[in-house]
Amino acid sequence: MDPGDAAILESSLRIFYQLSEPLSRPLPAPLLGRMNVIDHVRDMAAAGLHSNVRLLSSLLLTMSNNNPELFSPSQKYQLLVYHADSLFHDKEYRNAVSKYTMALQQKKALSKTSKVRPSTGNSASTPQSQCLPSEIEVKYKMAECYTMLKQDKDAIAILDGIPSRQRTPKINMMLANLYKKAGQERPSVTSYKEVLRQCPLALDAILGLLSLSVKGAEVASMTMNVIQTVPNLDWLSVWIKAYAFVHTGDNSRAINTICSLEKKSLLRDNVDLLGSLADLYFRAGDNKNSVLKFEQAQMLDPYLIKGMDVYGYLLAREGRLEDVENLGCRLFNISDQHAEPWVVSGCHSFYSKRYSRALYLGAKAIQLNSNSVQALLLKGAALRNMGRVQEAIIHFREAIRLAPCRLDCYEGLIECYLASNSIREAMVMANNVYKTLGANAQTLTLLATVCLEDPVTQEKAKTLLDKALTQRPDYIKAVVKKAELLSREQKYEDGIALLRNALANQSDCVLHRILGDFLVAVNEYQEAMDQYSIALSLDPNDQKSLEGMQKMEKEESPTDATQEEDVDDMEGSGEEGDLEGSDSEAAQWADQEQWFGMQ
Repeated sequence: MDPGDAAILESSLRIFYQLSEPLSRPLPAPLLGRMNVIDHVRDMAAAGLHSNVRLLSSLLLTMSNNNPELFSPSQKYQLLVYHADSLFHDKEYRNAVSKYTMALQQKKALSKTSKVRPSTGNSASTPQSQCLPSEIEVKYKMAECYTMLKQDKDAIAILDGIPSRQRTPKINMMLANLYKKAGQERPSVTSYKEVLRQCPLALDAILGLLSLSVKGAEVASMTMNVIQTVPNLDWLSVWIKAYAFVHTGDNSRAINTICSLEKKSLLRDNVDLLGSLADLYFRAGDNKNSVLKFEQAQMLDPYLIKGMDVYGYLLAREGRLEDVENLGCRLFNISDQHAEPWVVSGCHSFYSKRYSRALYLGAKAIQLNSNSVQALLLKGAALRNMGRVQEAIIHFREAIRLAPCRLDCYEGLIECYLASNSIREAMVMANNVYKTLGANAQTLTLLATVCLEDPVTQEKAKTLLDKALTQRPDYIKAVVKKAELLSREQKYEDGIALLRNALANQSDCVLHRILGDFLVAVNEYQEAMDQYSIALSLDPNDQKSLEGMQKMEKEESPTDATQEEDVDDMEGSGEEGDLEGSDSEAAQWADQEQWFGMQ
């Protein structure tokens, strides 16, 4: 017989004996120890051939349903798990949960059978039992499915059912994140600490503990042994200290600490540190340095997504809408399954005054990542500008819950209160922020903003703004509010001096526009026109600068009209015959007048 035919015959016999009453009919001696069909499914799953596993396991499960004796209980359990895994890979999470549940039921029945039946000492069953998929791993996969389906309570329930001693680090990490999201801080802290006990270099678990107000010193003590025994980890204690400052809202000390880390030769040009610095500068109101750090990080990693939503927002605020549009397109090319590209495109729509589209894009971003603070702020701002203030308040409150140290979350909520004339609520919130985050230029300005809304607290607003400008003379929001106060008091010269001083070391569209308004008030029309022009060059979409320029042009037009009337009077002093002309000449002049009028 030809060797090839012999191999085909042997393979056919092997399959025949595998699928024909495997429990009652023993394999011939030459085929003992050969792989069965379950082994093939397992190997394909391990090789990542998920589509192949799905097709074959589906067929085999149907065969098993039609003939329950075809596969042993342990084999059916394996088939169900591998089939569920292939469904999980295809993102059919609800179907996967169903199959995982069936697998666990099969495993439960298998456990009862094994307790009732004593071991027969069959050598073939030992390797098979050793290869069974872990029941704990199956439960973890089920929890992953539930989180993808936004069923966090079910995910917590399935993981809670795993005894503490059997929980792996990834199970504790998922539990910690789910507890934190549900607002259950104590079990979340316990789970994060358990992750660190098993894996002391789990940096995201460290950040989780710091975000839950665990002291930096306590967290550092949990990593002390690994720092002392593993070389080149001397930076870790400083890293923990830096992010402890981040989560307590001490932005200046956090910036200084991260800068000291970033200057070290081994950590220079680290993208994560640069992104953290950019975010801290943004929180501190230093938008210029924030943009610079984001650009630096982006140059080092062109595929960077994290933090790009804040970067896009800053560009949009500066009026660089073309850059925002390009950034959004680039991020969508990297991944459309993250919130950041949608937020960036939403910022472009929002600052183009397309609020409905911004609302849709913000909602899409939240759908992808419900913890995206920037997406919540975008959607809240869009709702507020569309007059849906109560809905906006809900989104700003959720943003505050997720990021209690970010001032812009409180600013959005306070703007909503002011828009609905709820000055009392706005004052309470501003005072709470002032007490919680400390007396810095930003919190002082926020409190002053609310005080400006009440005539009784105008003097208090002035005192607060003076304190803010003493701390940071270049803080734009404080300068704008102080200028607003001076405008009310008609102290235009003082306002001009304030704005010129603020513009000495920076250029900002809003400051140039307000300076233009003040110059108009003191009849400095030419320089006012220059300031409006500069403002529009910085942000071509700034409507108020455009309105200011058009208003000046309209005020100049009556003078031009008077001069034209004088010319007509001079022409009228001539002979009557000189004024008469042909119809064609009259039409020609009419056309010219119309042309000049359109300029």
